[in-house]
Amino acid sequence: MATWIKPIFVIVVVLGLTACATSKEDVIPQDGPDMQTIYDTHQRNAGAQRHLITQRAGLDRSIARGAGDLRDFTQQASNEIEQVFPLLPNPQMVLFVFPHLSNEGAPVPGYTTAFPLYAIDQYAMPGEENRP
Repeated sequence: MATWIKPIFVIVVVLGLTACATSKEDVIPQDGPDMQTIYDTHQRNAGAQRHLITQRAGLDRSIARGAGDLRDFTQQASNEIEQVFPLLPNPQMVLFVFPHLSNEGAPVPGYTTAFPLYAIDQYAMPGEENRP
């Protein structure tokens, strides 16, 4: 049992020592942009993001005024309890099994069973269940 422990220990020690043999230049590249360039780029991008936020606020106001009614398609606390995608009807087929004898010869009384017509339940798109 001790014959396989020694090679594994040597491999772990060698891998541990090679992990410590990295240099600062390998981890942090020395040829990248300076801090002033990074800061200026960030400020330009932040200005573009502020512009997008301003545009989105205008869009939100136009939707609130009635330019687009997206209430049925957005998830909010007021419509989470409503059924946005209602379950379509799945008719059942009713089958009567006549009285018979089982394979062992025992009598089985007649009974009725029902099974759905479609194997998978289907859901309607919003507003689709009201169509004729």
